Amino acid sequence: MTDDLILASGSKIRATLLRNAGVTFRTQIARIDEDAVRLALQAEGASPRDVADALAELKARKVSVRQPEAVVVGCDQVLALGQDILSKPEDPAAAQAQLQALRGRMHSLLSAAVVYVDGQPQWRHVGVVRLHMRDASDTFIADYVARNWEEIRHCVGAYQIEAEGVRLFHRIEGDYFNILGLPLLELLSYLTLRGTLAA
Repeated sequence: MTDDLILASGSKIRATLLRNAGVTFRTQIARIDEDAVRLALQAEGASPRDVADALAELKARKVSVRQPEAVVVGCDQVLALGQDILSKPEDPAAAQAQLQALRGRMHSLLSAAVVYVDGQPQWRHVGVVRLHMRDASDTFIADYVARNWEEIRHCVGAYQIEAEGVRLFHRIEGDYFNILGLPLLELLSYLTLRGTLAA
């Protein structure tokens, strides 16, 4: 690898995905007020896809301005229930309410990645996964949240598909890596084409 690659995200799972793929990188968290930006974009009528893309770009740009020589990857994930965007739950009661709103319905996870170099955008991709949640009982949902709160409190939708949360679903359409918050295959392909990763 010839380029200095920076992941502008504090997400442990995104870092793990890149490490598992044999990618050398360093992490630099972009400090932005995501909630304020998200609310402003929604007030302007932005779609969930555009919100995910804009937040990923904002993170990449913020780090790239400070590290212009590096290849900076900004990421964001949005959960869309129709045109509504759900946020990470604040407490177990909010997690239960989210899962009850999602059950028996289809929602989408949109995982955006934007690459910046020298303060300029070079590449972007938004991966979409459609998840069909089964009609789980109130008791199952309450027990699930109680058992898993420490793990799911930082997850949009209040579930982890890579753990017990998979039991909440009956059908999933799309790339598993997008569920985890990173369009990994597309990003690796781009980084290989630009010469950041060995071909």
